[in-house]
Amino acid sequence: MSDADENDLFNIQVSDSEDDKVEKKSRRTGQTEDEFQAVKNTYRAKVENGNIQQTITLPLEPGANKQHVQEVLHAAEELYFFRRYQEVVDLVSRVLTPEGDKGGLDEETRQILSMYQSRCRQKMKQND
Repeated sequence: MSDADENDLFNIQVSDSEDDKVEKKSRRTGQTEDEFQAVKNTYRAKVENGNIQQTITLPLEPGANKQHVQEVLHAAEELYFFRRYQEVVDLVSRVLTPEGDKGGLDEETRQILSMYQSRCRQKMKQND
């Protein structure tokens, strides 16, 4: 082994210093500490109370983005959680019609919505 090979072994940098990490982090976010604190002071958590279905736009257009599809699914799940079964049945019926979907849903989401709809119908029959 030559002296050059042995010396390269000791030229390895093990880690960044703590100051470098903080500087990289602040450059990555693009916010100063004051800007961050201003956002933090005005932040309020979003609380859902059973009204997601009022905020979704139907019909879903062909190629609807994932966020829109997820909002439909979350609306059905939320109504189910609050035991508003008839509203779930109505929502899913509106979404799964050709006029309500227009190709925006994937097959997995259709199956999940159909499952919620059938469960709700069963629950309503049990309550009769």
